[in-house]
Amino acid sequence: DALGHIWRPLGRTSSYPSIFATSALIVGAWGYFLWQGVRDPLGGINSLWPLFGISNQLLAVVAFCVTTTILVKMKRARYIWVTLAPLLLLVSVTFLASYHKIMDANPRIGFLAHARSLAANAASRETAQLIFNDRIDALLTGILVFLVALIVAESAREWMRVLSGRKSAVTHEAPFIRTRFVSEAA
Repeated sequence: DALGHIWRPLGRTSSYPSIFATSALIVGAWGYFLWQGVRDPLGGINSLWPLFGISNQLLAVVAFCVTTTILVKMKRARYIWVTLAPLLLLVSVTFLASYHKIMDANPRIGFLAHARSLAANAASRETAQLIFNDRIDALLTGILVFLVALIVAESAREWMRVLSGRKSAVTHEAPFIRTRFVSEAA
């Protein structure tokens, strides 16, 4: 959908060519990281595991933003502390950890410090691969944190608009449909 701003046909979610093109782009990008992990001279766990951990926690931040937004729009603002407290904790811990993973001066912690320490040593093909992996991991971590920060900011803006009455609380819930698998008496 977002790529539709760059090229209009990619914004049509019902268009099979755009679905296949964007799916191939995303699968190719993740495939690259798997390939990078296989080719990593120190083993893929060193480059993929930190990204997995950070992205997993950032996904939880997005989930808490969504649930808080649902509570606000359902006019259940008195319950938002249930999702807002863990959201604030996750944002502070994950953003700080991401900052350290990118910028920490200790080469055992920071992606960029590790790349700098490798660059100071004798250059080889394996060393060049490790430096590249560290830099791409730092870049991806920064992009993920930036995008999640945008989601948090936009969510907070939406909450303020709904809670202040500047925007009506509209939800798009599907109506209840009785299934034949479970009876109402149960």
